Amino acid sequence: MPDQNQSEAEPAVPPEDGKAHHPARAVRNYLIGGLLIWIPIVITVWVVRFISGILDQSLVLIPRPWRPETLFGMYIPGLGVILSLLLLLLTGLLVRHLFGERLVGSVERLVRRIPVIGAVYGGAKSFSETVLSDKGDSFKQVVMVEFPRKGLLSIGFVTSDQLKEVQVKTSREMISVFVPTTPNPTTGFLVLVAKDEVIDLDMSVDEAFKMLFTLGVVVPDWKHQPTGRNLAPQQAEP
Repeated sequence: MPDQNQSEAEPAVPPEDGKAHHPARAVRNYLIGGLLIWIPIVITVWVVRFISGILDQSLVLIPRPWRPETLFGMYIPGLGVILSLLLLLLTGLLVRHLFGERLVGSVERLVRRIPVIGAVYGGAKSFSETVLSDKGDSFKQVVMVEFPRKGLLSIGFVTSDQLKEVQVKTSREMISVFVPTTPNPTTGFLVLVAKDEVIDLDMSVDEAFKMLFTLGVVVPDWKHQPTGRNLAPQQAEP
């Protein structure tokens, strides 16, 4: 039978992580936990308010006596969003099923003849048709390219592979890649890269944008991990 006095004299075993019970560390963990909850909510609310603020500008299409400020004496947030959706729906209905397609075609031909404005409109029209339609492959493939210099890799999106003049003059199969900036991927750089120098990625476009928005903090899980010779050799430890 062990000596009771000896067992009482033995010091208690300290916890593996003594800092875990420190009050300052506990407060820090609670603050980080709160930030992880509120930061996505605040960013989402900010983006929704920004978009709704832009769409609310469609209220200027309504005559002043019929606007909410005049009828109800107050601004009603989100009403412009509903009006914009109805306007888009009505426009699409007219263009698709009624005489609107011919009318739009006539107006477009007239606008394209105006200097400067025609070039801007034509580029915006081609971009929207390429991105929003299902016909093209733009912004549907995520790749890595060496940018802004050799040895550095950047995430980009393939925008086109129909670069006939570039391919003839370079004697190589070239593609155009949009390399977005972060955390604002609406701006970026257009680079022309040889197809054999582009590295295809398995991540989806949504996953790539999520990675860009979070400055690379949120990295998507790789669901198609190869084995064997498909993996790059590990670097020797120094």
